[in-house]
Amino acid sequence: MNRFAPLFVVFAASLWGIDGILLRPNLYTLPVPLVVFLESFIIVLVLSVFYIRSYKSFYKLKRNDWLAFLGVAIMGGAVGTMAITKALFYVNFVNLSIVVLIQKLQPAFAIFLASVFLKETPPKKFYRWAALAVTGAYIMTFGLAIPNIGLENKTIFAAGFALLATIGFASSTVLSKRALKNIEFSQATFLRFLSTALIMSLIVLATGNFSSVTEVSSNQWLIFISIAFLTGGPGIFLYYYGLKHIKATVATIAELAFPLTAVLLEFFMRGNILGPIQWIGLIILFYSILRVTRLEKN
Repeated sequence: MNRFAPLFVVFAASLWGIDGILLRPNLYTLPVPLVVFLESFIIVLVLSVFYIRSYKSFYKLKRNDWLAFLGVAIMGGAVGTMAITKALFYVNFVNLSIVVLIQKLQPAFAIFLASVFLKETPPKKFYRWAALAVTGAYIMTFGLAIPNIGLENKTIFAAGFALLATIGFASSTVLSKRALKNIEFSQATFLRFLSTALIMSLIVLATGNFSSVTEVSSNQWLIFISIAFLTGGPGIFLYYYGLKHIKATVATIAELAFPLTAVLLEFFMRGNILGPIQWIGLIILFYSILRVTRLEKN
């Protein structure tokens, strides 16, 4: 079965591409905190069927374990997910595949944050490749021109939220190393979404967005359920199953199915395609991240 492990990562990454281009943008009429709360809450309900009997193992977790899960929920579940959701809500203004492609900067941010918080010193070459990756992401997003900074330039806002999401998810990756110390990854997945649902419930109540739940259309409820059963649940399990049996460098290549799916769907569904200069930036980004991941492996 191990020889098929990369296919599990490819399939999971493709599902995330479908989420980013076809599913989540259709929720743009709803407040972002409410979207993230409902998504997490539905996933918790689904996973509770499988892990409600595992609650005794949660008693073994210590204070630092719970703090790590809290950090994962805040940075990945709340900040990261709200930011990428907001970025994808610019569906009528920007090429969404760019928003998805910016996520490929995550390994660079994860290694940098690990060096700061976990004292995992990266080699000197890391900073060179990371800088080149950021340059590639800039060229992919804006081309060679200096973007106009103003409220009318939605690309800047979409790219900014996508970058914030990348930092949030990278922080979550670093904190997950501590969170997974004393618990199985499947149970950790449940706790991650449970913690996120609790945090997002407080944010929704504080912002007064909970009343907007009556504005959720029947079609949008179907989208929430699709996200829960495609990307939130099975997508994560397929990804981690495959990741368990392959090397990090192989996983990075397999994960390219995520942006590739996004680029293809954005073209076939909306007719948007990257320009020649943007493709050059994309190649620089991908090559730099592959080199960064190889440094991480070594």
